Amino acid sequence: MNCPVCKSKDTKVVDSRISTDGLSIRRRRECEKCTYRFSTIEEVELLDLTVVKGDGRRETYSREKIVRGLNKALEKRSYTEPAFKKLVHNIERDIQKKKRGELTSSEVGEIVIRRLKGFDKVAYIRFASVYRSFEDVQTFQKELNKLMKKNNNRTAGPPRRSKAKEGTRKKHSSTPRLRRAGGKSKSK
Repeated sequence: MNCPVCKSKDTKVVDSRISTDGLSIRRRRECEKCTYRFSTIEEVELLDLTVVKGDGRRETYSREKIVRGLNKALEKRSYTEPAFKKLVHNIERDIQKKKRGELTSSEVGEIVIRRLKGFDKVAYIRFASVYRSFEDVQTFQKELNKLMKKNNNRTAGPPRRSKAKEGTRKKHSSTPRLRRAGGKSKSK
């Protein structure tokens, strides 16, 4: 790593720390020529992956394209930078799990959609509407209905107990009662 001040190639790592999210390593370096200290960040990068487009063209995988698409979908939505980085990392990890040198753009898109659906429902609908080319309002409404149905199934609590039949209710408490001096009873 070249020194950003004197451009010397002789730098040494003074300290290395894994980030709190575990997705990168921060290295503290020192130039051996001018003693300037600086930090670098090391992240995993997908290499040697070709994306086959719908028209047959082939492109080298680009993290920036995924980040750009996610940023558009998440525009004016609330999220933290660490959560966003983790989303991108999870998408790239899913791509790596395919263990292939070529993926179609539709395979990459489906991975993004699946991860985005769990991250932000509104962003998911935005991304899916562009990616899946919703042709009309009905197609858009179908996707919304599927999403709402799944969301309602998850938020529904445990089934309610049915009310007891009239004849099975206890009318009196089983705790013994004590008589007070005034004639009134008191529960124990």
